[in-house]
Amino acid sequence: MKNDLNFVALGALVCAMFIWASSFIALKSAMVDIGPFSVIFLRMAFASLCFLYFIKGFFKYSFTKKDIYYIVLLGFFEPSLYFIFEAQALLYTSVSQAGMVTSLMPLLTALLAGAVLKEVITQKLIFGSLIAMIGVIWLSVNATTTVSAPNPVLGNFLEFCAMICGAGYTIVGKHLMRKFSALFITAIQAFIGFVFFLPFFVYELNTLEMNFTFNAMAWIAYLGVVVTLAGYGLYNYSLTKIDASKAAVFINLIPIFTIILAVLILKEELTQTQIIASSLILLGVFITQMKSKRRKKQ
Repeated sequence: MKNDLNFVALGALVCAMFIWASSFIALKSAMVDIGPFSVIFLRMAFASLCFLYFIKGFFKYSFTKKDIYYIVLLGFFEPSLYFIFEAQALLYTSVSQAGMVTSLMPLLTALLAGAVLKEVITQKLIFGSLIAMIGVIWLSVNATTTVSAPNPVLGNFLEFCAMICGAGYTIVGKHLMRKFSALFITAIQAFIGFVFFLPFFVYELNTLEMNFTFNAMAWIAYLGVVVTLAGYGLYNYSLTKIDASKAAVFINLIPIFTIILAVLILKEELTQTQIIASSLILLGVFITQMKSKRRKKQ
């Protein structure tokens, strides 16, 4: 069992959450000029180009039929279905409301981890997750948003579907980490995403009017290189050191970082309510990471 705090892995998780929070702004900004699925495809294309340098080292692995099955399943959950749901969700709901829905992922992951990976679901994990979820809901409801939400009910439902896929991805990824490196897992995601979203890109290219502006392409390059390469790389690394159920709780940090980026980039004001709600989320995450005391058998 992994009882001791791994500060390197925890730091990697925090950095990954900050990077993923920035992806909401990047994705929204890029979709102003380019179709949603085209943005995802080009994002995966940039990421795949970065991983070509490492591809020679991936041939050292031997693959069984079961390995291939889990790799395909990983790609099916994320990036494939996950990004389909999230790209569509951001067309209908605001970033702050989407952030509220992400609070459900830790609980979904914890339940799946207990059922599939047989991880111990402690009272501290459940209690901390609930506190963090309350903080996220409070933060999202009171957050100032500058983007339109034409159909928030539909958008939030699509984001909820994305969270289900994200929970499935975390569980499958945790299983694959027993044999494959975090770098390989991150790379295979990019390659699968590139192939999967290619038909969507071709379709949008022939049906939508898109402007490949410098600003849009810069955001896409950021999504592909920083968010995909660094974000998923750090998260996958953390899964090699920390239980999946505990790692997923850090998803609750995304709304906090989103608010911070909104203040810095969009010049939004940070209210007292947002500060309190953010502190509540941090408290919940801290509780889930507390070392559990065990009674020694005499």
